[in-house]
Amino acid sequence: MDGRIFRTDSAPKPVGAYPHARRVGDLLFLSGIGPRDAATDSVPGNEYGPDGGLLRHDITAQAHAVFANVRAVLEASGARWEDLVDVTVYLTDMARDFKAYNAVWAEHFPDPATAPCRTTLGITALPTPIAIELKCVAAFQGDPP
Repeated sequence: MDGRIFRTDSAPKPVGAYPHARRVGDLLFLSGIGPRDAATDSVPGNEYGPDGGLLRHDITAQAHAVFANVRAVLEASGARWEDLVDVTVYLTDMARDFKAYNAVWAEHFPDPATAPCRTTLGITALPTPIAIELKCVAAFQGDPP
């Protein structure tokens, strides 16, 4: 497959053998990105019990963190936040977290006319103890880097 691949230390390391992003033509495809902290690998808003099991999560903290991680990958790839055209959202607790996630989305995309398209799915689990993951596509505007 042709296309330039991107990795950055400003976003959490992928949990498998894949890049943070791949550019093909004027499109940039981001691998699934979660809210883990790039420096510590911790998950913002997670609370663990004495046995190390997850007790609860804070979707607002995780949503802000995942948006920051997406922004870091976009910037490392030469794209901008405004270049996002499609976002797939995976939530592990749709009933509890959808409303709070929508509020964070509205902070980051206040104008629906310029927001990317979005699909939100409720799923049972993600590969690490996170409550949200984003899969994004961006389109370069003007002369791509």
